[in-house]
Amino acid sequence: MNDQASNWVRFAPGKPVLKGVNWGGLRTLYIKEVRRFFKVQMQTVWAPAITQLLYLVIFTVALGRGGRTVLGVPFADFVAPGLIVMAMIQNAFANASFSLLVGKIQGNIVDYLMPPLSTGELIAGLVGAAVTRAFLVGLALWLVMLLWPGVHVMVRRPELVLWFGLMGSLMLSFLGLLTSIWAEKFDHAAAVTNFVVMPLSLLSGTFYSVHQLAPAFQKVSHANPFFYVISGFRAGFLGTSDSPLLVGAVGLLVLNVALWATCYLLLKSGWKIKN
Repeated sequence: MNDQASNWVRFAPGKPVLKGVNWGGLRTLYIKEVRRFFKVQMQTVWAPAITQLLYLVIFTVALGRGGRTVLGVPFADFVAPGLIVMAMIQNAFANASFSLLVGKIQGNIVDYLMPPLSTGELIAGLVGAAVTRAFLVGLALWLVMLLWPGVHVMVRRPELVLWFGLMGSLMLSFLGLLTSIWAEKFDHAAAVTNFVVMPLSLLSGTFYSVHQLAPAFQKVSHANPFFYVISGFRAGFLGTSDSPLLVGAVGLLVLNVALWATCYLLLKSGWKIKN
C-alpha cells in the first residue's frame, strides 16, 4: 500500500516543492500591490506631486524674494530637490503601511500568509511596490518642476539622486511595514505618520540649511536620518551638500539592513499577525 501511494504522490507530505526563490509568486505579489495604488493614481501619484508643488510656490513666494540664496543657489532651486525626495519617502511609508494593516482589519490577512512565499519574498514584494510608488511620485513631481518657471532641477550627479532616493524610499518602506505589523487600526498608522514621519521630514533641512542653526540644533539635525536622505538627494541636483555624503550613504545602508532584519524577524515570528 505504501509503495502504491508513493507512486500516486509526487512529493512526500510536508516536503517543500519550490526550490530557491519563488519568482512567479514574488512577481504576482509585486504586480498586485502596484496595481492596487495605480488604479487610483490621481490620489496616490499626482495628488502628492501637486501638494509638494504648492509647498514650493508658498515658500518661494514667502521666503524666496529679494534674490535670497542658500548654499550659493537661489532659494527655489535649493528647496525643490528636498520637496521631491520628501514626497517620495512619505508615499513609500503610506504604501507600505497600508497592505498588511488593511488585511488585518478586513480579516483577509490570510491572502498574504497562505501563498507559498517565504518571509523574504513577502517583504520584497511589499517593499518593492512601495519603492515603485515613491519613484513614480518623484518622477511626476520632477517633470512638473522642470516646466515650472523660476526653478532649475537639472540633475548633475545622477548616482547621488538614485542612491539617496532609493535609500530614503527603502527606509520609509521598512518603517511603514513595521507600522503595519504593529498597528491594529488606522489610527495607529496615522499616529506614526503625524508624530514621527512628518516631524522628521519637516525638521530635516528641507526648507533651510542646517548651517543656519545653532550648534546644539545642528547636532540634533545630524542625528536625524531624514536629514542625510534629503541633503544627499539635493547634492545630486546642486552639486553641493551640507552633510558628509559618505557618512550619509553608508549610514543609511546600515540602517536599512537593520530595519530589514527587524521586519524579517517580526514577520517570521508572526507577531500581531499569526498570534
